[in-house]
Amino acid sequence: MMQWQTPVDVPSPSWRIQPTDRILCVGSCFAGHIGRRFQADHFRAVVNPFGVMYNPVSVLHTLRGQPYPRRDGPAALATPCDVAIVTLGTNHVYEELSTGRVVDNCQKRPQSEFREKLLDVEACAETLEAIVAALRRQNSSVRAVFTVSPIRYRKYGYHASQLSKAALLLAIDRLLAGEDSDRMVYFPAYEIVNDELRDYRFYAPDMLHPSEPTADYLYARFKQAYFSPSALRMAEEWAPIREALGHRPLHPDSDAYRQFAEATQQRKQAFESRYFPPSTPQPDSLPPRI
Repeated sequence: MMQWQTPVDVPSPSWRIQPTDRILCVGSCFAGHIGRRFQADHFRAVVNPFGVMYNPVSVLHTLRGQPYPRRDGPAALATPCDVAIVTLGTNHVYEELSTGRVVDNCQKRPQSEFREKLLDVEACAETLEAIVAALRRQNSSVRAVFTVSPIRYRKYGYHASQLSKAALLLAIDRLLAGEDSDRMVYFPAYEIVNDELRDYRFYAPDMLHPSEPTADYLYARFKQAYFSPSALRMAEEWAPIREALGHRPLHPDSDAYRQFAEATQQRKQAFESRYFPPSTPQPDSLPPRI
């Protein structure tokens, strides 16, 4: 029988994500796709606390709590993460002409105030090393998953977009080659979309961004490779509780709905007592996420 896909292998590391792990998703808008699914599965996940960051330098600014220009958000990432998921979108950066600093958001200022610059592979790799160092300063045993966003940049031209992705891929490869353990790994989201799925039906109407079902598929592949059995079980058990909590009744004042709501809260409390010890902050008590 003919095979209609070219499956991409996703090696599993020696470690697995646990239910109580603190997750940080940072980077391009693809980090938001994955991060929202972590939050939906009731993980303690923080997603892009200063907004979407497309390039390695801006990701580093986030980890240092120093976005430029300054934007509202936490003073810094005060709570260290156990697992960081870093998604890189491009090697293009914009420097402010008056300061020479890479900005994370042009804030609708005139384009004439900035200069576009391409980070070469070496500059990207050095920035990734600084990202790892920033993560390890907060948690010496942190684990990190690096990935490249499958979203192509039409404004660069498709060839230039491929070159940009290639620079990021080479930089990640150089970073991982220098690691003496598998605490730092690469998740092939870019390859899964472009080689395994490889069909426009997996894209949003703009034919550039992955569709929601595609993001679901990538998250499923991610879970398969990196989740522990207990994390998989937690996500499965939480799904019907999440659905019950989101229920919108026709008759909210009825006795039947009151009993349903009370039973749902009891299920939620029992669930959280199983997976989150009393000393562990509950996901609902975390700071607001962006």
